[in-house]
Amino acid sequence: MAITFAGEPASTAVCNCTRCQKRTGSAFGVSAYFKDDQILEIKGQGRLYIDDSSDSKKQVKRTFCVNCGTTVFWNAEFRPGYIGVAVGCFVDCDFPEPTAAVWNESKLNWVNFPEHWLCLDKQSAS
Repeated sequence: MAITFAGEPASTAVCNCTRCQKRTGSAFGVSAYFKDDQILEIKGQGRLYIDDSSDSKKQVKRTFCVNCGTTVFWNAEFRPGYIGVAVGCFVDCDFPEPTAAVWNESKLNWVNFPEHWLCLDKQSAS
């Protein structure tokens, strides 16, 4: 499965919520958010998982690849009009650096982020 966008993401962030930790099997997830009208094409077959138990208490609809199981993109109730994409799905080594770390109250104690990033306890909907 693949998704193609026009232009750069509106934002890129590291999320430390427990759902992103479980989704990635890692300490955090790295997400790029694009406006819905930036979607050019979605190819391949995906399967939808509706997560009603996110840390934000808002629904997240995750689409994952039926061939490899990777979470490719999601639509989050806390971010209407945007689509989130797992940055690991992009092959561009020059992908924009995250500018924020969110849900830091769930951050593992040994994780540190650059001082120039915005650090928020909870996900910002802006």
